[in-house]
Amino acid sequence: MTHAAIADSPRFRTLLPRPRRRRHPIVRWYRRNERVVLSLVGVVAFFALWQIGADRGVVDQFFFSAPADIAAAAWEEVQNPRFWEDVRVSGWELFVGSVLGLVVSIPLGLLIGWYRRLNYAVDPWLNFANALPRVALIPLIVLTAGLGVEMKITVVFLGAVFTIMVATVEGVRTVERHLLDVARSFRARQRLIFTSLVIPGTLPFIVSGMRIAVGRVLAGVIIAEFYAQTQGLGVMILKSGYAFNSARMMFGILLFTLLGIILYEAVGIGERYFGRWRPSLEETP
Repeated sequence: MTHAAIADSPRFRTLLPRPRRRRHPIVRWYRRNERVVLSLVGVVAFFALWQIGADRGVVDQFFFSAPADIAAAAWEEVQNPRFWEDVRVSGWELFVGSVLGLVVSIPLGLLIGWYRRLNYAVDPWLNFANALPRVALIPLIVLTAGLGVEMKITVVFLGAVFTIMVATVEGVRTVERHLLDVARSFRARQRLIFTSLVIPGTLPFIVSGMRIAVGRVLAGVIIAEFYAQTQGLGVMILKSGYAFNSARMMFGILLFTLLGIILYEAVGIGERYFGRWRPSLEETP
């Protein structure tokens, strides 16, 4: 029987593709931006409930103020040149300390994780330094660096370097050994093994360490500025608490919260960007 006869036979029927229904442009836009929309809805709902609770007396405004009062305090604060100087100082401390932590922790973490004997010698001290509270070191840092910007940068640096370094070392340890054996059997150079296997395989661990370090570096900035009481957003928060100005204090706290969200999302964007050149371990047909 020919193909035409089979197609015309009543015992067979042709299944045509189901026509795809065209969605409304608003629905298509929502599907593309669903995460952003739902995140904004959650934030707006949180502040709306906060404001309602403050108006009804459920939230004690002496301690937490109300979103409307915080917005008014924020508007008054941003018109003050001293506020922007505090932002500049805190931003500079955060930026320099974090960059130094990245520059030091990632290369050292790769080396410590790659060389087994070096790993054995350094691992106890690395775990000790990672577990040591940074706050306990501030008096010693003040004795050596004073109360200036250098002290605050050092505290931020310590909050980032060991967290990222430990994660990097663990990432190198988890690189697939059979892939390394295959690369060595083909006499691949150490540089090629590092760039094509070790670094891509360690990247998720480095990103995880950076995400954990975000909270620690922000806490380092605040604690260092609390201790020094010279300049910065931490000083603004501390003085607002002394003056019982909860609206201004909550504005500073929300600023650090927003900065933490931005840094966290920036790390995720960097992970997606650099993850494009990671080699896929899936078998291709």
